[in-house]
Formats: sequence, structure tokens, C-alpha cells
Amino acid sequence: MADRVELIFDFVSPNAYLVWWPLRNVIKRTGAELDIVPVFLAGMHRITGNAPPMVRDAEVKGKNEYAMLEMQRFIATHGLSKYKLHPQFPFNSILLQRMLFAADQDGRGVQFAESLLPAIWEDGVDIADPEALGEVIAAAGFDAADLFARSQTDEVKQGLAANTDKAVERGAFGIPTMFVGKNGADEASYEMFFGKERLGQVEEELAKG
Repeated sequence: MADRVELIFDFVSPNAYLVWWPLRNVIKRTGAELDIVPVFLAGMHRITGNAPPMVRDAEVKGKNEYAMLEMQRFIATHGLSKYKLHPQFPFNSILLQRMLFAADQDGRGVQFAESLLPAIWEDGVDIADPEALGEVIAAAGFDAADLFARSQTDEVKQGLAANTDKAVERGAFGIPTMFVGKNGADEASYEMFFGKERLGQVEEELAKG
């Protein structure tokens, strides 16, 4: 029985915020384990040739407008009324992702992500202001100076790059991508689901006997 969800994650994606709490509810209902996989979305796009939908579909009449309608429906369905598009979007997430990777090394990746998502996508914290970011990180119970220092090490930089390459090798091309499978099983046996609209399918996969 599937009991684990690996979430391919980058703070820069609005969908990373939008999928987070609905996915957490799925995890709670099914008793599954959530594992966050920090990647660099810009690097993933470069490798796969993908692009943000607003850019990729800019010339397709009506498509981005419909995507916004679907987003608003999703927000209403899941009670995500605090969501606001970040004023610096699309921002460079590389530092955030490296700190997330370092936090995940300590077994606290999920906590780090959950602590920063509201600051970014509800409060619009200044991504370019280390002091403002540090205050948010410290308030969440993390050592901001330690995470920042580790984010500058080759170990963390190469680790994040390796995560990104591996996610692409497994078939990921955007966020949110979720891999669902049995804890301890070979990764090849995991099922991939892309998009926040696939949460129902994720829950169905977790419920299979």
C-alpha cells in the first residue's frame, strides 16, 4: 500500500503554496508520510525546456485567463483566501532553496517550508532583504545564520543541483510534482502526479490496498 508522498518543491511557484495545505490534509486523512524534495525550478525549466505558463501560453488566446479562473476556483474550494501574488514574483529562489535543502538535511524540511510559505505568499516578505528573511526564519525556530552559512557551501549547492537533475530524470518538469509510493520501495515503482488538480488522484493512490 502506498504510504509516502515526495513533493518536488520550490518556493517561487505560486502552486507550491496553493497545493501545500490541501496536500497536508490528504496526508492527514490517509496517514501517509510527506517528504519534501527541494529543487531549483529555474534549473528544471532550463533542463526540460519548460517555462512558466504565463510565458509559455502568452500567445494562446484565452488560456492564461482560464488558468486564472481555475486558480480562483481552487482558492475558493480550499479556503486559501490569504493568498496574494508576491510583489517580486518571479523572484530568484536559489538562496531559499539552498536553505531549505540545509533544513531538510536536519530532518526539518517540511517545517521550514510550512513556516516560510505564509510569509512569502500571504505577507509578501521582501525576498531580497536578508534581515527580513532572517527574522521570519528565526521566528519559526531555525538558526537563520547557520542555514545561510550552510547555503553557501559546495555540499548544499551541489546537493540542490543533484536533486534538480534527479527530479527531471524521474520525469518531473514543473511544480507541484508528487511521487506516490511505498516507503522503502524502489523509486521506479512510484507513480507521478503533476499539478494541484491531481490531489484527488494522489489520495486515491494512497488509499489503494
